[in-house]
Amino acid sequence: MLRPSILLLAAALAAILADAVDTRAAVTEIPAIASRQRNERKAFSDAEIITGFLKIAFGAEFQLAGKVDRIRKFDGPVRVFADGDRADRKAQLAKIVADIGAKVRHLDIAMTENSEAANVRVKLVRDRDLYRTITTFYGIERAKEIRSSLDPQCLSGFRKNESYEIEHSDVILTVDNGDFVFFDCAYEELLQSLGPINDTATVPWTMFNDSVSMGYFDVYDQYLLNLLYDPRIKPGMAAQEVKAVLPDVLADVRAWVRQVNHLAE
Repeated sequence: MLRPSILLLAAALAAILADAVDTRAAVTEIPAIASRQRNERKAFSDAEIITGFLKIAFGAEFQLAGKVDRIRKFDGPVRVFADGDRADRKAQLAKIVADIGAKVRHLDIAMTENSEAANVRVKLVRDRDLYRTITTFYGIERAKEIRSSLDPQCLSGFRKNESYEIEHSDVILTVDNGDFVFFDCAYEELLQSLGPINDTATVPWTMFNDSVSMGYFDVYDQYLLNLLYDPRIKPGMAAQEVKAVLPDVLADVRAWVRQVNHLAE
């Protein structure tokens, strides 16, 4: 007979796989996402992955405060709380969080029903309330700057400590702009709330490019997030420190991404 601990582990793994399957089923029902998945590029050189990582992990699309020339990431469990009254969007968000957790090897991320226990708060709002919500979060002047420079459909930001560990993130998502926009925003903003907050127009394969809309967690961005959350990439590291360990980290990340996506060698 199997020991209870083994049975519990098997049940947990089955639940993770079920969530991942449910998320894939949900997004493939959206034509705009399904077409992108069919045409997705999945093979990248080391240089393409490393260049993209360095561009999105350092800097910031919209700098609110502090230096942006260091690695920023959570250094512990991430718990996500959904604040809103749309049960359907909350359910979709939970599946997205589970999908991210299943595909980023060293990231402990899950939903929580306890707002006090959360270090990522997702505010679900109607589109007409977006700007007012941004103003509530960031103040009138910052909200004006954000609106004029980004004109966002959704938004995320985080607060870090002196060691560049992210302490709290806020994500604002609109619930009434259709399924594609919701999935696209939810994936991008949740992932950016984990640290890779710099958008770049020079990498055509990443969702962290204002000209690219995905709606799902693509293979290229899985490489980037797995690099960021490898234990050898630490909060506060400068670019030269990161470059020194990236070759070894990337070798392990490649093996993991191939495994979870069933990619050929």
